[in-house]
Amino acid sequence: MRRRQNPTLPPVPVPAAAPAEPLAVPAGDPADLEREAGVAHLFELHYSSMLRLAVLLGADDPENVVAEAYYQIYRKWRRLRDVAAAEAYLRSTVCNLTRMRIRHLQVARRHTEHPSEELAVSAENAALLRDDQRVLIDALQQLPARQREALVLRHWLGLKESEIAAVMGISGGSVKTHTARGIAALTQVMEARR
Repeated sequence: MRRRQNPTLPPVPVPAAAPAEPLAVPAGDPADLEREAGVAHLFELHYSSMLRLAVLLGADDPENVVAEAYYQIYRKWRRLRDVAAAEAYLRSTVCNLTRMRIRHLQVARRHTEHPSEELAVSAENAALLRDDQRVLIDALQQLPARQREALVLRHWLGLKESEIAAVMGISGGSVKTHTARGIAALTQVMEARR
């Protein structure tokens, strides 16, 4: 049902738009400039190693994981206690985001009616890995997530036990346990492939 307009009411005047003034660009805040430079420097130094870390940890979309990690460090730059620790924070963030992404995919696959048999490997993933590395990566993918993470952080990044514990958020003893079990399981998988 359409309503009729009341002919006795005067039309409502529409205010004229104020002339648009150009937005003034604020002078660069030194803290913002420092953050921009710090994150850019971190990106130049560590992007490829963080991308490889995400690949080795089993991320299905490592580029997005690393991009999200850089975004998070950009947002939290002013709250970093020690700018020199930014690399460790970034590494920890990549590990956490990869872990969360894998968990999310596992839950999503459980709730799909027709889960896909095999995941497609992105071109970037394929380019990062040589043929001789593919066998090792496939074997790593068969390990439980914590064992895989401990092995990658220890043997690929060369982190100390205390650094691995900080990245993974576990105790030093747990790092030893995950590393030892991971090496034993990886050895069994590699032996079975021969």
